[in-house]
Amino acid sequence: MNDHRHEVSGEEYDVRVPEESRPYVRPPVRSSAVNNWLVAILLILVAALLLRFTNGGRDLLHNPDAEPRAVTARGDLAADEKATIELFQEASPSVVFITTATTQSLLFESLKYTREVPKGTGSGFVWDKDGHIVTNFHVLQGSNRAEVTLQNQEVYRAALVGVAPEYDLAVLKIDAPADQLKPLAIGESDGLLVGQKTFAIGFPFGLDHTLTTGVVSGLNRVFRGPVADYSIKQGIQTNAAINPGNSGGPLLDSAGRLIGVNAAIYSDTGNFAGVGFAIPVNTVNEVVPDLIQDGKLSRPDLGISPLADNPVFYLVQQGVLPRPGVLFNEVAKGSPAAEAGLIETKVTEEQLLLGDLIIGIDGEEIRVQRDLERVLRQHFVGDTVTVTVLRKGEKKSVEVKLTGDE
Repeated sequence: MNDHRHEVSGEEYDVRVPEESRPYVRPPVRSSAVNNWLVAILLILVAALLLRFTNGGRDLLHNPDAEPRAVTARGDLAADEKATIELFQEASPSVVFITTATTQSLLFESLKYTREVPKGTGSGFVWDKDGHIVTNFHVLQGSNRAEVTLQNQEVYRAALVGVAPEYDLAVLKIDAPADQLKPLAIGESDGLLVGQKTFAIGFPFGLDHTLTTGVVSGLNRVFRGPVADYSIKQGIQTNAAINPGNSGGPLLDSAGRLIGVNAAIYSDTGNFAGVGFAIPVNTVNEVVPDLIQDGKLSRPDLGISPLADNPVFYLVQQGVLPRPGVLFNEVAKGSPAAEAGLIETKVTEEQLLLGDLIIGIDGEEIRVQRDLERVLRQHFVGDTVTVTVLRKGEKKSVEVKLTGDE
């Protein structure tokens, strides 16, 4: 009970807190005069505030005579600002917006029809006055239709000229008037230095002609391309922002020249984290002409006919060969392998005459045919490579100049 009274054996007890242990409680104010004074003071303050901001009915919070402030003259733009603006104005007409779609077949009440489903977007750039457009392979991957939008907002249906998946490059072609096509100036990537300025132009998230700037953060980077087991080498690392939709767009140097094709970012979240990668222009300038000429790459070739992997594995298990590699049973006449003196393996019903076992190219280990194909695809026709072989149990290296396959 609130008054601490308890009934025990019919007698009433008054249980109280001892005087010395009671907490101190401020006695209530009983005077109404004090309350009246407080109310009066509050009313005076409110009246003063109202008078301050109304001034007898005049609104002091708003000024009907308010006018825009005078603009301070800016003066000349900084030299680097002028250079960046000029670069963008010069290069942006060469950058295009790419949209892709795929055809979906549907069956409805025994009627089959198809419809186009939007697939994705990306960037690209004008390669020449003939209407060739360069972009990433992964921008087009999985689609069967592409449209290209130029800076003047003209939209063109694009034809696929060729793709090089292992380099993440592709070429489209549009039928646009030559005076609407402005090819980018081509630079070179071998002479780049860390710290040089970089400029990326593209359509991140579909936003029209977006410019981001940065520097060359690193060189000779290896990053994964869209094809399993194939990596893109000699990549350019930059901190110029690259986001979804930038893929396929150009990376430029301070002279406005193409130095790379933006292709990938390093991120755990999928958002840009300051590390982007571009395919070096020297690679682009090797691949694109092949695609325009033949629709495919001219594959570097040694001029040999490799044996299947299983017989090699068997010879290793039997102790005939000390390790896996690539054997070949034919060397084409006049081929790079023939000129380098590589020796073929001869197989007959009666005997096996082992030739050279290829175990490395340019320091990369070769154990199976796929290794050989992968390493060769990282080179171009005309490159000279160092081929390491086992010949009669001894390691030997020879220089071979690659030709194209037919």
